[in-house]
Amino acid sequence: MTNFFRILAAVGGLAMFIYGMKTLSTGLEKTAGGFMEKVLAKVSGNILTSILFGAIVTAAVQSSTATTVIVIGLVNAGLLKLRGAVGIIMGANIGTTMTAQITRLAGGSGDSNNFSTTVSAVLAIAGILFIMIAKKNKYKTIGEILIGVSILFAGINTMKSNLEPILKGSEAVRSLFGLLQNPVLGILVGIVVTICTQSSAAAVIILQTISSGSGGAVLFASAFPIIMGTNIGTCATPLLSSLKSSKNAKRAALLHFYFNLIGTILFLIVIYTVQATVGWSFWDKEFTQGDIANFHTIFNVIVTAIFIPFAGVLEKLACITVPDKPDEEEDVFSKEDLLDERFLVTPNVAIAQTREAVVQMGIYARKNFEAACMMFDKYDSREIEKINEREELLDRLEDRVGQYLIKLNDCKLNEDEGRMVTTLFHLISEFERIGDYSVNLCETASVLYEEEAHFSERANHELMVVHGAIAEIIGLAIEATKTMDMNVLTEIEPLEEVVDRLVEELKAVHIDRSKNGQCPIEVGIHFLDILTNVERISDHCSNIAIYLISTKKQYETLKKHEYLDELHKHGPETYEKKLKEYSAKYSLETLA
Repeated sequence: MTNFFRILAAVGGLAMFIYGMKTLSTGLEKTAGGFMEKVLAKVSGNILTSILFGAIVTAAVQSSTATTVIVIGLVNAGLLKLRGAVGIIMGANIGTTMTAQITRLAGGSGDSNNFSTTVSAVLAIAGILFIMIAKKNKYKTIGEILIGVSILFAGINTMKSNLEPILKGSEAVRSLFGLLQNPVLGILVGIVVTICTQSSAAAVIILQTISSGSGGAVLFASAFPIIMGTNIGTCATPLLSSLKSSKNAKRAALLHFYFNLIGTILFLIVIYTVQATVGWSFWDKEFTQGDIANFHTIFNVIVTAIFIPFAGVLEKLACITVPDKPDEEEDVFSKEDLLDERFLVTPNVAIAQTREAVVQMGIYARKNFEAACMMFDKYDSREIEKINEREELLDRLEDRVGQYLIKLNDCKLNEDEGRMVTTLFHLISEFERIGDYSVNLCETASVLYEEEAHFSERANHELMVVHGAIAEIIGLAIEATKTMDMNVLTEIEPLEEVVDRLVEELKAVHIDRSKNGQCPIEVGIHFLDILTNVERISDHCSNIAIYLISTKKQYETLKKHEYLDELHKHGPETYEKKLKEYSAKYSLETLA
């Protein structure tokens, strides 16, 4: 019965450890405030740079799984190329070994054990003070990080103190680890424990704790297959996260899996070949906590070094497994798939995914606008059906993205994340309205076709000018949503002003034509309807710029006049220059 309670306490210690690790990881991610994703997204094609960033980020958040899921999200959102993902994933495997190196401090005996207990207590006190006294969220988050580290160390100490009396000198434990010298069994155990704990680092630390308390039962021959199994087990979560993602996101998850699987197989072949021919002097010797941590690090560093020249091979293997689809199938790919609820645990990734879905809404809206404009020149009922299908997709995306943003808003967000979520709420409405006005244009084209009515050649040329301006301003709104680039944002308002002037000029010109009998009144009404719709589309693009600038500049709200002031502050000469450029580009004088 005593052993039963000790085992129960040890399991409680494991729960404390996992919770502490989760609290620490979450706190570090919140503190990063999106910096982590921004850095990863900017990693170049240099494999060594990618590996370095992957290792640093993973060591910072204490989770290779979190890093890999972030990478999948960035690849899925088109913010990171697959080649860049290879190096980051390799680096993540190195970074995750730092956890075992750090926590070995908690696993000693005597003074070392007392030191870790004291550190745990001090961190807990400091963390509680930060949480209770601090008013700003960033300081409360620091408190969460300290509490996480404290609980993590306390969990390790609890596991060790309760397992040691049970494991020390136990023949059953020796027999069990004797069986685990079978590499297949050892690897399977590593995989299963990692999947259950959702962390390869946690699985390695459990092995360290057993080694510390068993009094020499854990040997090199039985420990190293378990360690290698943990590397394969850690692929489970990223693979699951990629199931509903784009083909490149699936490839990124498979890169992670193939890298760990092939690395494990190669290492097994080398280790057992040397053992069979020369023999390892430490094969049957005790594998201590420090040995386990060191082997975990050395194994991942060597495998990464081996694969550096073959990064392209890994990429090709993933591409062969998930081949390209024909263009027509790829065009049907729904951006709803980006909105996987598994990403909600990492708000920055979820926001990046949502933003990509909003960008896709803009792309669909622009396609509908361009297709609607074509209907005035050459009416096609099949194209009308496609426009209506895209409009239905836009409506569905608006609903789906809105629901996802509500769930995202319920997560713990920092100020920047909360501001971006609010902006995305506005943007989905703006792009959906652009789609609605494009459908209105379609309906006007249909009426003209049914009535067998036509605009004059001059009126058609005028519409081509204004349609070109609207297509460009929608493109700028999409690009601004994707990049948040201030240079792009500052181009929208000058073009919107040009559109307003152009519409007013065209209204006046067309009214004169109608008065002079050059255009039937019925047809003239449709012409004015078109101008009203395109002007409103331009206004919605301007609204998008206002929301994005408000977010970028961290304003609570931004009124129209404040928006114009901000543009002039950014560079009045730039605004005037762009105004002149667009005025010349979309001038009716070119039609004279």
